Amino acid sequence: MRIFVLGGSYFLGRAFVELAAGKHELFVANRGSRPLNRPGVREYCLDRRDGEALAAIEETCFDAVVDFCAYSPGDIRLVCRKLKASFDQYLFVSTCDVYRRGTGRVMGEEDELEERDFGGEAGAYITGKAALERELRESCSEKSAAFTSLRPAFIYGPGNYAPRESLYFHWIATAGQILHPSDADGEFQMAYVEDVARAILAACHNPRAYDRAYNLCGEETTYEDFAIALREAVGTDFVRVELSVSDVLQRGIPLPFPLTAEESQHYSGERAAELGVDYTPLAEGLRKTYLAWLEQEGRGREPG
Repeated sequence: MRIFVLGGSYFLGRAFVELAAGKHELFVANRGSRPLNRPGVREYCLDRRDGEALAAIEETCFDAVVDFCAYSPGDIRLVCRKLKASFDQYLFVSTCDVYRRGTGRVMGEEDELEERDFGGEAGAYITGKAALERELRESCSEKSAAFTSLRPAFIYGPGNYAPRESLYFHWIATAGQILHPSDADGEFQMAYVEDVARAILAACHNPRAYDRAYNLCGEETTYEDFAIALREAVGTDFVRVELSVSDVLQRGIPLPFPLTAEESQHYSGERAAELGVDYTPLAEGLRKTYLAWLEQEGRGREPG
């Protein structure tokens, strides 16, 4: 396949490029802050919102466009209108956060998207992604191309720039303990970064994935489940400093997942089975992530 990638230098995008490189022809466009320097990968250093730079790309055709970094309305439309190359399919990496909140239902791919703006950075992220879901369909129709929307839940893994699992690793490494909300009844769904990358590649130029959306999420997890998997992953004992949810909120402790059932969202991942998606067990994924974090932090492999 000939795949044009927007992004591709950080976290999920980089995992995708590493997975696909050598098997497919990759053309990667990003700002160049973290060059890939991989054989067989052609890199374009540009701002995705620079229409002239997009129009200057001389390739004439791609099997698929994979967009990891569309966040604001107009991002997809500009690519579709300025990129001279034809393509069969546009894959947009969206998020499960686009679904309407507070329904109490398990949200499937055909359920309604959120239209309310909750304000702040998180609100702008959700409204931007939801608007792009609609823009995706319209722009692909204009381009006579198929669309595919990939909607991951909480992605974790090596290189994660969101301070989720790394927060716990830091607590364990520096203090031998974690803060644990003992009465939390929130649930959340996670997906290891390499599993998400494999799902995206499986959807590329796959007619079964044309004009469809896919939730990419594992089974429901609780803070208790996460703590148990974390203990297995790091291979060493740590103290669980137990706090109530009210204590966590009062102290402004930035725990990364929903604390209460009321703020929890649930998603069906059944459709993703069409892509052959198989999720890495949480403890195994956290172990790989922890070892990569130790190496990045210069701590080496700790016992366990």
